[in-house]
Amino acid sequence: MLTKRCFAPVVNADTRLLILGSLPGEASLQAGRYYAHPQNQFWRLLGGVLGQELAALPYAERLALLLAHGIGLWDVVAEAQRSGSLDSDIRAVQGNDLAGLLAELPALGALAFNGQKAAAIGLRQLGALAPRYTIHTLPSSSPAHTLALSQKLAVWQALRASLSAA
Repeated sequence: MLTKRCFAPVVNADTRLLILGSLPGEASLQAGRYYAHPQNQFWRLLGGVLGQELAALPYAERLALLLAHGIGLWDVVAEAQRSGSLDSDIRAVQGNDLAGLLAELPALGALAFNGQKAAAIGLRQLGALAPRYTIHTLPSSSPAHTLALSQKLAVWQALRASLSAA
């Protein structure tokens, strides 16, 4: 199995909602971009939450738009071994310093985990810090999670409350 590493966090001092994935998949790692696989529904889901078309925008514009809305991105896994892209294949996990990052985000009020694996790892890392935040565990945007886009979006819409609660 190959060792995979996450990307740097995309945050600023105005980040109110931090969306945490597990670890970038192969397409994302090759492209050097969050959620780069064309079948991953992340950008369509978040666009539905924001009421804006994100998927068609250049990557840098997507990130700028997220930051403008108070949304940050990162992963709970800093480094792990994994063959392929499935979360179920993640082994030898080294977690990111979530507590350290959260301490640097004064406006942060909510955390959203993109999938069950991200939630399981992230909540374990947060421990006693978790109750300080509104926690959303979202259905994974991955194409491996076969729930229909409309059903995923219905759950992702809960993020709106955390964005308007500033």
